[in-house]
Amino acid sequence: MKKKTFIVPHDFTPVADNALDHAIRTAAPLGAQIYVLHVVSKEKSISEAEESLDHVVKKFDHLGVDLIPSVRIGSIFEDIGDFAKEHQAELIFMGTHGAHGWQHITGSHALKVVTNSDVPFVIVQDKKIKLEGYKNIVVPMDLHKETKQKLAMVANLAAYFNSKVHVVTPDETDEFLKHHVQANIQFAKRFFAERNIEMESSIVPRSGFDKEVVKYAVGIDADLIAIMNINKTSFLSAITANYEQYIITNDAKIPALIVNPIETGGYGQSILFS
Repeated sequence: MKKKTFIVPHDFTPVADNALDHAIRTAAPLGAQIYVLHVVSKEKSISEAEESLDHVVKKFDHLGVDLIPSVRIGSIFEDIGDFAKEHQAELIFMGTHGAHGWQHITGSHALKVVTNSDVPFVIVQDKKIKLEGYKNIVVPMDLHKETKQKLAMVANLAAYFNSKVHVVTPDETDEFLKHHVQANIQFAKRFFAERNIEMESSIVPRSGFDKEVVKYAVGIDADLIAIMNINKTSFLSAITANYEQYIITNDAKIPALIVNPIETGGYGQSILFS
């Protein structure tokens, strides 16, 4: 069986170390390997970056996960996704620094990196991962059909850590919309039940849905919030244009799993919507 592969972009800062720690805790029960990647803009920077990466790897070597340092010339906005695709990675763990940081990886710039990759990201701030991993995962769902697609990745993580999944939906007052929200909840219940994953659902106010999701996540001491990178506004949606950025840079510093939508009619249509 092919070894699972994760990627951690690293800029030699504490938040990047924290992202690597999250990746290691996730990789350990799977026997996965981790590429620790640093992107440089010029060839003359390679030697220094390689030396720094070696120090990073040695610092985490005692945790027993296979860490592979790698330096690449290019742009973080394109090359992180390309590198992950070339190595058939399953997840990318990336730290974000808030307002300042490596090549300006703020919330909006992190979204640009995510959008240029087919591989899902776990965006990490400086909150440490628990020893038992992601035990409580919050999954916001509204009326975008794409939001169902993240359930497969959530199910994988939940299986790794024996997690409980918390599906959160907006409180729709319109009967038609309320019916569709209920249908989404039932879909999620069936999906997770078929995979023997514990799930509960909760309804939160539609107004300020993003803030209500984080508030709910704080209330249950959640370890991860799983969202789609839809990045658009719809009159049917409780998700606003700034929703993704708010979630990945939330004040509670809860890590966010963020997945790009798959074009329906292919994988997403046949696997998730049948």
